[in-house]
Amino acid sequence: MQLDDIRAFSADQDRGAWFDILDPVTGQQTGIRVKVAGPDSEVQNRARLRLADDLTEVADAEGRVTAEARERARIDSLARCILAWEISEDGEPVPFTHGNVVRLLKAAAWVQAQVDGFASDRAAFRRAG
Repeated sequence: MQLDDIRAFSADQDRGAWFDILDPVTGQQTGIRVKVAGPDSEVQNRARLRLADDLTEVADAEGRVTAEARERARIDSLARCILAWEISEDGEPVPFTHGNVVRLLKAAAWVQAQVDGFASDRAAFRRAG
């Protein structure tokens, strides 16, 4: 591997990769797809930096952050790593907004776990060949 290979790998991660959300019991595709930036992308780097800032903002005088505030910030950070999606509600496409992505992630812990797992999997972002 050379420096240009590393740069190309990071660029691929910024473009993101599509991930199908699976039913947590059957493993079948749910029809919901999200495009996620990779763990070495600038997108995720900015999300991590924003998470640190957000936690600093909600810390008390002793630097403590409540579990509730920490969880809100974590979900908000994960939502920033999603670049696009294919999802519908009541048969209509759901607009891609940060608020709607947060709503999806808050809908179920298993959705968060799948997105978070994919977002941290470097192998998922390496182009074949």
